Amino acid sequence: MQRWHGLEEIPGDWGRSVVTIGSFDGVHRGHQLIINRVVELAGELGAKSVVVTFDPHPSEVVRPGSHPPLLAPQPRRAELVEQLGVDAVLVLPFTAEFSKESPEYFVRSVLVDALRAKAVVEGPNFRFGHRAAGNVELLAELGRADDFAVEVVDLQVRGAAGDGEPFSSSLCRRLVAAGDMAGVAEVLGRPHRVEGEVVRGAQRGRELGYPTANVDTVPHSAIPADGVYAGWLTADGETMPAAISVGTNPTFDGTARTVEAYAIDRVGLDLYGKHVAVDFLAWLRGMEKFDSIDALLERMAEDVKRARELTERP
Repeated sequence: MQRWHGLEEIPGDWGRSVVTIGSFDGVHRGHQLIINRVVELAGELGAKSVVVTFDPHPSEVVRPGSHPPLLAPQPRRAELVEQLGVDAVLVLPFTAEFSKESPEYFVRSVLVDALRAKAVVEGPNFRFGHRAAGNVELLAELGRADDFAVEVVDLQVRGAAGDGEPFSSSLCRRLVAAGDMAGVAEVLGRPHRVEGEVVRGAQRGRELGYPTANVDTVPHSAIPADGVYAGWLTADGETMPAAISVGTNPTFDGTARTVEAYAIDRVGLDLYGKHVAVDFLAWLRGMEKFDSIDALLERMAEDVKRARELTERP
């Protein structure tokens, strides 16, 4: 898959494209439905499939300070999109100037002149251009004048019975904030992940016999609710079952909120300075303040036992 940062990186001989545009935070199952249709339609039309996204998140530019918690950083989103068979991802720098461009300018400069769109696939709530003035109806109208078709894909509805709330990034964020790892996995189609560099903490876990990777998460990451979770820690290409703690370590009167992962039954790991990923499988319990170190250790042993059982299931 090709990755372009800005219109100037698009090859001059790229040819016609089938395109979808959006933030695609999390690349959840609704996004997957749209992107899969892009790939399928590109094959039918003899064109290339392209996902157009933005960096930074548009809300941070339009309303500074309102950046939503991110379900996946930009490199992770590109990986997930690549897994769906897309030919190229175009990341457009989202600036204050860009945000003021009209829907017509966006269509002409990006879809027509740069990508030579043959078709555009979007969800029903797609908006674009200055003050989100453009919608799928306007996109279809512009497409008729500029020789590209527009296809609208209904978003999947959460729940096996076909009822409930449509899949969306905002729904994912609410589920993550509530610590509902089963719910968010249903919407994403996989466990929720946070990433970051392993940094030195208070090293209490090492002293207690449970050395943890203290993860300095990527800015704006969607961090689950405080508590203890079962999941996996991935480092250097290896994925290891883990017990994960999110919170302030109240037994030690901590104040800083941290994400710490203990790689179960692994001895001698040195992960300092490495970029790691933490996948959350299941919520085990809320964060507690224990009256003694012995009580804490007893509960930690139970947490690790439960996490081991959950992550060993086929």
